Amino acid sequence: MRRRWAHGTALLLAGGAALLAGGCGSGHRPTPVGLQLQREDLVLAARSLSSVEPALEREGRAAKAAWPLILGGLPGTLGPAMRAGVHDAALLAAALPLPGIFGEARARSLTGPAAGLAGSYETFHNLASRGWRLIDYSCTQATRGTPTAARFARANVALYIESAYDGQFVLAQLGRQLASGYRRLGGPAAFGAGLTQAEVDRLAGVYSEASFRLEPHAAVRLGS
Repeated sequence: MRRRWAHGTALLLAGGAALLAGGCGSGHRPTPVGLQLQREDLVLAARSLSSVEPALEREGRAAKAAWPLILGGLPGTLGPAMRAGVHDAALLAAALPLPGIFGEARARSLTGPAAGLAGSYETFHNLASRGWRLIDYSCTQATRGTPTAARFARANVALYIESAYDGQFVLAQLGRQLASGYRRLGGPAAFGAGLTQAEVDRLAGVYSEASFRLEPHAAVRLGS
């Protein structure tokens, strides 16, 4: 199956984030102090995911509502409902929070699975916010721009559509990453009340493909 470059890029970024989950020197058995630090970081990451949940659910609903309107590229006529749906998705994506722990500066100090979660969240944040913003801009150029600008927008919108898709795809893997890291670091017996199995299961259900993945995959080609 042919993969578009943007989708492959997102998966590479997500894969790199997953590699970080083992932390530096992952070939060595962590010390008890190192394990405790990884657990503390995972608790912080889980709390951050919980704190941004409402904003992500709003963005996810808007993305799913707008997705059928653009997955095949920009239609010949961009009606008010279509423009409004895309604009709403762009606004909510632009307002996506980036918790301090997931920001580039703070994420560099994270250890273990929390580092992978931070990298994946930042990848989602960048792809979704930029993708929807550029789709919205392309709609404006297609309807109000010069003929040259309109042609350029239609020819290149596939890149931005793929970015929006990849962003939601990466987000939909966070629950699985969290649950895997939790098990690897000892699960309920190791975390106790600091992070319970019930909390992890709930977040794994929220940050899932059922919640955030866009279906079906986009069918538009670059240059079409």
